[in-house]
Formats: sequence, structure tokens, C-alpha cells
Amino acid sequence: MDNQNKNLILAVALSMLVILAWSFFFPPPEPTPEQIAETAPNSQTATGDTASVPTAATGTDAPTAATAQPTVNAPRINVESSVVEGTISLLGGRIDELKLKNYRQDLKEGSDIVQLLKPTSEDGAYYALYGWAPGAGLSTELVPGPNTIWEIESGETLTPDSPITLKWQNGAGLVFRREVGLDENFMFSVKQSVQNNGTGTVSLAPYGTIARHGEPADLKNFFILHEGAIRHVGGELTETDYDDFESARNHEEYPVGEKGWAGFTDHYWMTTLIVDQPDAEISAFKDTSRNIFQTTAKHKTETLAPGQSAEVSSRLFAGAKEWETIRNYQDDSGVPKFLDSIDWGWFFFITKPMFWLLHHLHAFLGNMGWAIIGLTFIIKLLLFPLAYKSYASMAKMKELQPQMEKIKEQAGDDRQKVQQEMMALYKKEKVNPAAGCLPILLQIPIFFSLYKVIFVTLELRHAPWIGWIKDLSAPDTSSIFNLFGIFPWAAPEPGTIMALVFIGILPLLLGITMWLQQKLNPAPSDPIQQQIFGWMPWVFMFMLGSFASGLVIYWIANNTITFTQQYLIMRSHGYKPDVFGNIRSGFKRVSKDKE
Repeated sequence: MDNQNKNLILAVALSMLVILAWSFFFPPPEPTPEQIAETAPNSQTATGDTASVPTAATGTDAPTAATAQPTVNAPRINVESSVVEGTISLLGGRIDELKLKNYRQDLKEGSDIVQLLKPTSEDGAYYALYGWAPGAGLSTELVPGPNTIWEIESGETLTPDSPITLKWQNGAGLVFRREVGLDENFMFSVKQSVQNNGTGTVSLAPYGTIARHGEPADLKNFFILHEGAIRHVGGELTETDYDDFESARNHEEYPVGEKGWAGFTDHYWMTTLIVDQPDAEISAFKDTSRNIFQTTAKHKTETLAPGQSAEVSSRLFAGAKEWETIRNYQDDSGVPKFLDSIDWGWFFFITKPMFWLLHHLHAFLGNMGWAIIGLTFIIKLLLFPLAYKSYASMAKMKELQPQMEKIKEQAGDDRQKVQQEMMALYKKEKVNPAAGCLPILLQIPIFFSLYKVIFVTLELRHAPWIGWIKDLSAPDTSSIFNLFGIFPWAAPEPGTIMALVFIGILPLLLGITMWLQQKLNPAPSDPIQQQIFGWMPWVFMFMLGSFASGLVIYWIANNTITFTQQYLIMRSHGYKPDVFGNIRSGFKRVSKDKE
């Protein structure tokens, strides 16, 4: 392989090294105490106030109730299913307490269940509420809003088999009802209705809102992951970071189109309003005075004469971003492009089918670690035709190594003559020195796509493999520091300098497999390049020690399969690599030097 092609591979490898180094040395910043304090609700919001809701009828903001009752004093209705538990407050009919029963904060024994929604009495309040914005003939006090105290008309506990109905009368002839249902997973159904029993015509508009008091305390702020507002309206997906929210007084409203959805997405969890009415509008904005982020779905204004009624139905997804669950909502429940709520990244055309295959391998093998290894086998099988040509070319290059060295000796410092005679040799022997570059280049998007899949998908979170590997989305917890668990002291915390130095078993295996694979490739003619390539396996070994175990397992499997393929193919073309003989020779030289 000539210097030009060696430089190409070197540039690609160094680019990957720069990206890995950046991820390690410049991780997402931890929130400071000041930032955490900013995200906590202030005394005003803790008493039950919420961000104001745009009014469809007037185009102005509905005022916030001045004398809100504390959320903790309002009656509550229990919510219970096989996957969630929580309560609904009769203050505003808020869905404001929801826990995900199948997920825990960490792997420690007795760890708390993940809590998604929180009432305003807690830090980081996060909830969904519904109401009606007043139009002609009505004032704010005559429509149900964030602080209306509802009464229970039917139902005691909200379960998949028993919906509940709330009722409120405004004392001026309007009777409001809200029926809330829940399926077996994370989808709430909300039907809002109003009956005009008064003597005058009124106008009013139903809305649904998701409000979040401050940024989440566990915000990752990592460049490959979107956290913040997300919406799919008019056939287009839009993501908005918390830093980019428009103000409450200066924001746009987007027509839903035929169907749409909008809300907030975290790393693994999501809360979204799902609207099926084409005349609805969706907006996202921030109340900067109280640091409240809000997503609102506003339905068309209803004008009701005496005796008339109106109703509108919508849905609320509040739960885990499980691929299969979200796919079923998309395919079976008509939520358009709902799988795009998972951040698949720029290489979505690779990450989506890659996770689809990984998901089904997991279903077949019963373990995500073995599924990653199975995925590696399939990827290598698909790339085998290219790999075969590449390794056959490398075998030929290895055979031509003596002739190439002879050309360099004869030409001396005349680089032009070296290049000319090298090209003549390649042409004569029908060797393509660039044949080995394509498989390497194809591995780059595959590697980053798998990195994306492992980082963003919930299915890898807390997924065990074997022995000490309890979480494939986290770094290897073993360490040379305690001789991989033989000594009684604990291993360094992942992400620390100590953890970088005292690597675990998986990074060590990665370095060894990279080094073995490198021994089969033609050595660069340039001494400096030889040194860089020689150090590269060990540099990558330390750099990848802080990466997710699932990614390291993929790379180890990929290196092992590549080494085996390359070794067998090169032997079948007449070249017999003596990798292990070189290792023995190296040990003998070391022993001789010591003597």
C-alpha cells in the first residue's frame, strides 16, 4: 500500500481518535448548584400557579389565577396499571404524579422507581393539565383552568379497565366534564366536553398543556442527544433545545395538519400531547419570569348557543421510550412518525434498521450482549464480499513487500522514481493498493451508528450480559486496580482519571484484538507512521475504556471476526502470516536483552 493510501487510513484513524478524545476530556458539564437552584420552582409556582395558556378566541394570554390553592391540599385520584402508578389532582384535574414501575434510578439494591411527572409541591414540577380558554361572553372565572377544583362524577381509581369522569359547573349555565382513560402501557385518553344550559351564546376553546418548571436536573447536554421540546406537525419533525425556547409573549403557533404530536423528550422518557384534529395548533414557549417551559395544543374555538354542547378528544403519552411500544402506537394507533421521537441521528438510515435487527436478535437470543455479538456477525457477513477483496489484496501486498523494499533501496531519495516503479509493480501484479480502504471507511458510519443506538435507546439501559457486566450502556466496571475483583477494594468510579488508567477487562481485550489484527496488515514504509500505527491499539484501549460496554463488546467481536477472516483469506491466497511466531520472537528478544 503506497503512502497516499496509508495517509488516508491514518487520517481516518486520527479523526476517530480526536472524536473519542473530545468525548472523554470534554464530557457534558455537571450542573452547578446555582443552575440547579434556577431550575427549582420559586415560591409562586410552588403554590399551584402554572404558565398561562394562549386563548384561541382572543389571541391573548389567559391570566393565571391570583389565589391558587396549594396542590398538596387538593383531593387526588389514584392511577394504577401494570407499568405505571401515580395520582391525578382535582386541582385543575392535573395529571401530575406518575412513576414508571418497571424502571429504577440505578442498579443499586432498593433504588427508587423512576418518577416522570411531579406536582408543583416538589422541585422540578412536571405535569399535564387541560382546560378551556374563554372567548366572547365569558371571563376567566367562568371556564375551568389550572386551579379549578373539580369533583368526581364517576370512577374511583383510574385503571386500564376503569376510566374516571370529572365534572365542574361554573354557576352560569355551563357544565364541563372531563373523561380520562388509560391503556395497558403509557397512553392516557382525555375527552373534554361542555354543555351550555344557560341563556346566552358563548365562545370558548379547549386546550391541553404540558408544563415543566425549569430544566430537568439530570439534563445530559450531550451533543449526540436531543433533550427538550419535540413536535411533529404538518409532516415535519422539529426539535427545540431548552436554550432555544421562544418567550411566552413572542412565539409561533403551528397547524397540526391531519394529525400531530408535541411535548418534551428526555434521554429515556417522554411526555407528549397527541392531537387528531386538523384544526388544532401547537406551540412551545417559555415563561421567562418563572422559568416554566410549556407545550400547548390549542383546539378551535367552539361557539355554543343555549342547549348546545361540544366535545374534543386527545391523547397524552407519558412514559418510557420503548421501541416496540412506540412502534405499536405509530402503526396500530395512528400516531404519525412516532418512532422519530427516538433520536436516531444523522445516520438514521443505518441506526433504524440496525436497532430493528438488534431488537429481534435480542428477542431470539434473550440477552442484549449476545444480540450485539450476533449483530456484529451479520454486519461482517454483509461486508464479506468487500472484505474478501481487501484481504486478498493485502495478502498480495505482503508477498510483494520484499520487491517494494528493493525498489526503495535502488531509488534512494528519488520519491518520484519510487512512486513510478511502485505503480508499475502494482499494474504488473494486478494489485489495487486502495482495496483495503473501503471496508475501513464503511466501518466508520457503522461504528458511530451503533454508538448512537447504544447511547440513546432505552433497551440497552441496565441490560446485563455476563458476570460483572450488569449494564451494557455503562462502562466496564472491572479494573486492573483491584485485579479484576480479586482484591477487596472497589474499582475507580467510571469517568475518573483513575478509571482511565486502571482499565477493565473489556478495554484490555479490545487492545489485544486490535494489535493482533494490525499484525496482519502491511506495515507502513514511513517510520513515523509505523510508530503511530504501533501505538494506536493501546491508545484506543485506554480511550474506549470509558465508553459503553456494549460498544466495546461490538468492537472486540468485530476485531476477532476480522482477524479470523483476514488470516484464513490470506492463507488461501498463498501468504502464511506468522502472527504468533512474531509474538514468540518478541518475547525471545526481550529475554535476550535482559540477559
